[in-house]
Amino acid sequence: MTNNSIYVNPLCDRYASKEMQEIFSNDNKFITWRKLWIALAESEKELGLDITDKQIAQLKAKATNINYDVAKQRELEVRHDVMSHVYAYGVQCPDAAGIIHLGATSAYVGDNTDIIVMRQGLLQVKKLLLNTIYALYKFSDSYKSITTLAYTHFQSAQPTTVGKRATLWLNELLMDLESIDNTIDNLHLLGCKGTTGTGASFYELFNGDYEKVKTLEKLIARKVDFVKVASVSGQTYSRKLDYMVLSTLSKIAQSAHKFAGDIRLLSHLKEVEEPFESKQIGSSAMAYKRNPMRSERICSLSRFVIVNAENPAITSASQWFERTLDDSANRRISIPQSFLAIDGILSLYINIISGLKIYPKIIEKHLNEELPFMLTENILMDAVKKGGDRQELHEVIRKHSIDTIRSIKEEGKDNDLLERLANDSSFNLTQEEMKTIIKNPNISGCAIIQTTEYLENEIKPILEKYKDLLGCDIKITV
Repeated sequence: MTNNSIYVNPLCDRYASKEMQEIFSNDNKFITWRKLWIALAESEKELGLDITDKQIAQLKAKATNINYDVAKQRELEVRHDVMSHVYAYGVQCPDAAGIIHLGATSAYVGDNTDIIVMRQGLLQVKKLLLNTIYALYKFSDSYKSITTLAYTHFQSAQPTTVGKRATLWLNELLMDLESIDNTIDNLHLLGCKGTTGTGASFYELFNGDYEKVKTLEKLIARKVDFVKVASVSGQTYSRKLDYMVLSTLSKIAQSAHKFAGDIRLLSHLKEVEEPFESKQIGSSAMAYKRNPMRSERICSLSRFVIVNAENPAITSASQWFERTLDDSANRRISIPQSFLAIDGILSLYINIISGLKIYPKIIEKHLNEELPFMLTENILMDAVKKGGDRQELHEVIRKHSIDTIRSIKEEGKDNDLLERLANDSSFNLTQEEMKTIIKNPNISGCAIIQTTEYLENEIKPILEKYKDLLGCDIKITV
């Protein structure tokens, strides 16, 4: 059977990076299982159980050499993945076979590994997110002075700047960064709670010494680089943690979808263009097309992540008492795939914003087409200063605006509202005064100042704090 004759997950084949795939690989999973078994044995030995240095040395010698063939064959017989790997490890370490997994239940390796791997995934996402923030920071700073139309309801509103608009995208990513940090800080190791969370097997092993049961968890946590262990649990950690993690990924997907949606709209206006390779084909039928396909892909993958966050919500709600197993198959799919999709999303985000082409002349053209309407308030105020009646002048502007819009839409004419107003004696403004109003340098309000302050006061300190995480090699394969 060839690779082309079986289904291949496109998240791995097309979108996610090698780094994220390695985090959720079988090697990382089962090597972590073995690290946890070693941590358990070492800690039990330190607390007085009859485990030898020779046994632990044997376990360590085979920690990364997984005999998958033995484990797979064993699972066909016993239908239990953890016990299959306990057996396979014991085959490699015959002197230690009797003390592997001593006192533990399946969740000891399964759940603790899931927590460890999710933290690794979140740290990788954090690195990508910080590099996205850095790319947006440079973009916003470069274009903070280019005036452009702002839109409400995708209808022309008041001017802003290209850089100021980018701070809106940045601000959402800043919220996501805070959410990631909170999530990482609240990931507690399950520890070794036993079959129903009471620690009964370890209580028995240590002859009723509760302090040793508690110390055992602390020792194990320290060996796998965790500080906090769940205070109480059933056999498994609360599945609400999975929802917390995937909700954080969903927030990032929401931010990315909004960014990509804006880029798609701006691409339609021909004001921006995402990176387009020299031999890239935009359409099989229309050779001239330059579709914003990477932004569209962000939206597509983001929808998947947003919807996928419902999986752990339902799982958390439907857990019975101290544990059920209806969560297992779902979690094997939903958790890794959300991480793989977010990895692809942020890689695309960095690629797009780093190579986004801006067309100032088109931006200026669109601005000038709508500018006369936007300047009417300034004209009104200046006319009032010269003795005009505000209400009467407002009505004059309204009528001229309606006539102008009609001529634009019905006759395809240019926007001549300013000429109409300049020629209306009601305003008592000379041509020179009208030109002065039109050339008002503050047309985009505080946009440039706001952008400068935001980048300096809120973004730069974060980039400085995490400067060691900046810089990543992004590869977009399709």
